[in-house]
Parts: sequence; structure tokens; C-alpha cells
Amino acid sequence: MDDFTQTLGAGPLLLIAAAAIALILVLVIRFKVHAFLTLVVVSLLTAFATGLPPGSIVTEVLVASFGSTLGSVALLIGLGAMLGKLIEHSGGAKVLADRLVEAFGEQRAPFALGIASLALGFPIFFDAGLVVMLPIIFAVARRLGGDNVLLYGIPAAAAFSVMHVFVPPHPGPVAATELYGANLGLVLLVGLLIAFPLWLVSGYVWGLRVGRKHVLPVPAVFGETDDDQPADPPSVGTVVAMLLLPLLLIFLNTGLDFLDGLGVVSDEEDWVAVLSAVGSSPVALLISVLVAAVVLGKRRGQNGSAIEKTLDSALGPVCSVILITGAGGMFGGVLRASGIGGALASTLEDIGLPVIVAAYVIAAILRLAQGSATVALVTAAGLVAPAVEAGEFTALQVVCITLATAAGSVFAGHVNDSGFWLVGRLMGMDVKTTLRTWTVQQGLESVAGFVVAGALFLVAGLF
Repeated sequence: MDDFTQTLGAGPLLLIAAAAIALILVLVIRFKVHAFLTLVVVSLLTAFATGLPPGSIVTEVLVASFGSTLGSVALLIGLGAMLGKLIEHSGGAKVLADRLVEAFGEQRAPFALGIASLALGFPIFFDAGLVVMLPIIFAVARRLGGDNVLLYGIPAAAAFSVMHVFVPPHPGPVAATELYGANLGLVLLVGLLIAFPLWLVSGYVWGLRVGRKHVLPVPAVFGETDDDQPADPPSVGTVVAMLLLPLLLIFLNTGLDFLDGLGVVSDEEDWVAVLSAVGSSPVALLISVLVAAVVLGKRRGQNGSAIEKTLDSALGPVCSVILITGAGGMFGGVLRASGIGGALASTLEDIGLPVIVAAYVIAAILRLAQGSATVALVTAAGLVAPAVEAGEFTALQVVCITLATAAGSVFAGHVNDSGFWLVGRLMGMDVKTTLRTWTVQQGLESVAGFVVAGALFLVAGLF
């Protein structure tokens, strides 16, 4: 694949991408073909249509992109589901849900879950944070009756998304900061300041709207109902400690990365490397599952066989989620390998838009074309960075350009984004509902982020 040269122009490549996305929607929505099979078939057809070398399509594109997606997602989902099952099975999720409702009231429960997710989303990545919070979200939904999962799930998921997109030390804003030469501390400060209003508009308000419009039952990922809760559930403090353990470990890792970027520590030192490994998301969740098995299982009188059955029962419901998410990554990998993103970027580079607008538009179109927010952000920042360097921008204006690029990279995630399938399947949504709820939320978050960054850019230019 290294010697592959795409001979098709941007026009034909864009048409192929649009046709592939349309085919996925028709097969899944109209003909009810399973999403996993649909994504694999369309990925293969798209690879042939774009002229990728036939001998490299299966191993170097399909399997490689499928595997690279699962490498980061499967462990998180599997271990997160185990942790959630232990919390749910012990009665801990119901206990914490009751306390949240008691403290904030039934009407403010979605707001409370969103605020908690904003706080937890500072150190933890989007997918890991969502999986850890889901048992609490589901328990609150059941506790308040009606099993309306989106009313509570969308605000929480949006909170993790906002923090992941706009706030260091998450990889997207950090990468853009480095490429633009922005001040990392200033990016962190501005990102934190805009995170709450962005979530309030695109997450909380939108979540209330779609939650009332699309009433869906809580999926049976961590258990069917609360009817068989144990008589001696763990305390709220114990449950909170189990939830905070992976977050603290992950924060250890992201904090070390942040300090390494500032030059305070070096990742070449052995102790830093060891602590970074312990704080990586899969290892942090693994440690948390083992601790939870002891604290929520063995110390509460369960034997090894009972704990093993509890953990095993967590994996079945998430297998479909894992496979579909991997297949979504496969489709995105085909679009990237075919050169669609590069062709679009080259075309847009010559349009002559203002720098901050060009950065946003390029990132947004790349996001729509190939699915990966990270690829969209890094590619757009790499293209726009020379113009930023040549321009006479203030430090705050460079920060605004950085955040505008990050906003573009999250625009309207759809069927070529593995996160689209992750959120949709974990919350029990079909493709049509996921497009109407999560895709629109991502679009609102992106546009609102760009509007705020653009307004700050104009204000910063006055001083």
C-alpha cells in the first residue's frame, strides 16, 4: 500500500464516498441488513471502487483498520462492561442512582449526570468514560420509571464528547496545539471556560429534547431490571470509589503526558513509563475490574465461581457492539486509504477562506469524509499551520484557531465513525434514531464550538 498512488480526482472519490454512505443507510434502514455485515460488504465494495490494489485490500486495509479500531475499543468495552456488571449485580448502581435522585431531584437528574460526566471527562477519554458511566445512567433511568435511556444518556455522552474534543490533555486539542504552536496552558484555560456552555446547549438542552421525542427502553447491557437486587448492597462511598479508581489511574497517565509536554518530566524515565502503562485506559480498567471483583464480590460473600459467571455474563451483550464498532473503523480505514481525505483537503486549501474559517471547514469536511476526528484534526491543522505561522495573530487568536479546528473535527459523526456505532448500540438505538439524535448532537457541538471560538477570535483581534 505504500507505493499506491490514487489516480481518481476529488470529484469521483467524493461521489464514491457518498454512494457508499447512501448504500449503508439503505441496507440498514430500508432492508434491515445487520450493521456488521453491511459495513464489511460496503467497505469491500468501496475499496474496489476506489482502485485500491486488490492484493492489499483484505489484509492491509480491511483487516488492519478493523484490528486497529478493536485494539483500542474492544478492551475498553469488554473490561468496562465487566466493571459495570459487577457494580450493577452488587446493587451499587441502584444505590448511587437513588442517591443522585435524592440529592438533585427527579427533574434535574439528567443535569446531574451531565455535570458528573463533565468532571469525569477531564482525565478520561470519551469511550472509556461513557462505558464506566453507563451502569449509573441506566440505573437512574430505571429508578425514575419509563426506562427513557436517551433523556439521561445523551447529556452524559455529550459531556464526555465536549471534554474530549476541546480540553487538553486529550489527544485532539494537544495535537492541534503542537501543530499550531499554541500555548498549551492557554488552550486548557479557554477549553475549560467554553466546555460548560457548549455542553449546556448541545448536550443538555438537546438531550432533553430528543429524550422526550424518542422514548427508548434501557438496553440489557448490565442486567435486565432491578428486581433481583441483593439485600446488602455496597455503600455509596464504595461505589464512588470503584468508579473513581479507573479515572484516577487514567488521570495519572494523562497528567504525566501533560507534564511531559511541558518538559517537567520525561517519558524516557523508567518510573514515568511504568506509571504511564498503569494509567493507560485498558490497564486502568483491568485493575479496577480485579479490585471490584474482590470488593463487590469476594468480600460480600460470593465465591469464585459466582464472580466468574457474573463477569462472563457481561461479555455476551457487548459482542455485537464491539464487532459493529470495529466494522465502522474498517469503513473509515478504507476511505482514508483511498485518498478521499487528501483529495478534499487539497481542493479546499485553494479556496482562500479566512484562516479560522478554513481550518474549521477543512476539518469538518474531512470528518464527514473519513470518520476519524483525530485524522481530520491533524490533517486540517497540518494544512493550515503554515498560514497561521505566517499571519500576525495574537496568542489568544492562535488558541481560537486551535479550538475552531477541534470543533470542525467532531462535526456530525455518522456511519463511518466508530463512535457513532458505539453510542448507538450501547444505548439501544437503531441507525435512523442514532442519526437523528447523536449525529445532530455532534453537529450542534461542532457549530457551537466554532461560533464561540470565532467570537473570541474577533474579540482578541481588538486588543
